[in-house]
Amino acid sequence: MPRFHLDAPLQAGQQFDLPEQVARHVQVLRLQPGEALTLFNGQGGEYAAKVVEMGKRHVTVVVEAFDAIERESPLVLTLVQALSAAERMDYTVQKATELGVSRIVVVQSAFCSYKLAADRVEKRLQHWQAVAESAAEQCGRTRVPDILPPVRLDNWLAKPPAADLKLLLSPTGAVSLAQLPATAASVQVLVGPEGGFSSDEEALAISAGFTPLLLGPRIFRTETVAPVIAALLQARYGDFV
Repeated sequence: MPRFHLDAPLQAGQQFDLPEQVARHVQVLRLQPGEALTLFNGQGGEYAAKVVEMGKRHVTVVVEAFDAIERESPLVLTLVQALSAAERMDYTVQKATELGVSRIVVVQSAFCSYKLAADRVEKRLQHWQAVAESAAEQCGRTRVPDILPPVRLDNWLAKPPAADLKLLLSPTGAVSLAQLPATAASVQVLVGPEGGFSSDEEALAISAGFTPLLLGPRIFRTETVAPVIAALLQARYGDFV
């Protein structure tokens, strides 16, 4: 059944016109009056709805019932991802959403090959959020991960939020997955750019409580690392059972 994210309050019995972008998607799918769809607003649960009227420039729906279903992982997983080129960053956001990441923090580090001009930050942030919403629609999530505006890595490491476990992905890491604690309710994982983190950045992360973790003998592309570590952590601490 088609699922759509709406950034608006929803309740049973409500009838309204869908936002323009969502309406276009419904029209592309050629849904007809009486056909069902699912709506969610990221606040938990989802809503059964049906098309009431299909116009040339509008789609009217009615919300029929609320389902309190929750598909979020018990693991609160924060991905701290160094900024990468447009397509790679989109892939990272999409896969992180599918794999249950709770929050994405975008950081600028010394070896980032992609620089984001100040006047493009807001537009790019909106784009990433749209990618996350689309991924949540597809994978059945009832919540959409928060994506924070890009910040310098050293500034973020100065006051990182608390977590049960903080991991720094590093090719020189001395700790393996098998050596991680048996339980953790919240994890932060720090993923570098194509060129990796500088030695100074790694030292700063370690001083902020991050443990260097080695993911085997091979070097991954930055857009590969996030889904790999997210899946591994969900298997160890989350809902991959």
